[in-house]
Amino acid sequence: MNQEEIKNILPHRDHMLLVEKSEIMNETTARGAYTVKGNEFFLQGHFPGNPVVPGVILCEMMGQASCCLLADKAHDCTPYFTKMNNVKFKNPVKPGDTLESVCTLTKIRAPFYFISAKGYVDGKLCVSAELSFALIPNEEA
Repeated sequence: MNQEEIKNILPHRDHMLLVEKSEIMNETTARGAYTVKGNEFFLQGHFPGNPVVPGVILCEMMGQASCCLLADKAHDCTPYFTKMNNVKFKNPVKPGDTLESVCTLTKIRAPFYFISAKGYVDGKLCVSAELSFALIPNEEA
């Protein structure tokens, strides 16, 4: 999936759409990628002279890549984070790095979906987490 296809699943847009491409490997595993350009809003103060992607943004990147697994279930729904467990940060992610997320669906209790996610830069583990989402139907406006 390219970013335009991803926009059909996720409500995120410019400045918060943090997955540039995604590939569904099989019915339980997807990969996503985002290259950190260096001009993102979250790097402006984190940290001056030594920009590092904040941990919460790394979780958001993996979460967005995870939601691509829910594409066939997310019609007229919004995926909301419900939990992040066992989040571990191993190595920093900096401008110029491409975070490659590997996301595996581990359990479904609709409307809740549980995913194991790992983020890598050049094959080196940078972040891992257990994530969960709820698919909430969109309200008519």
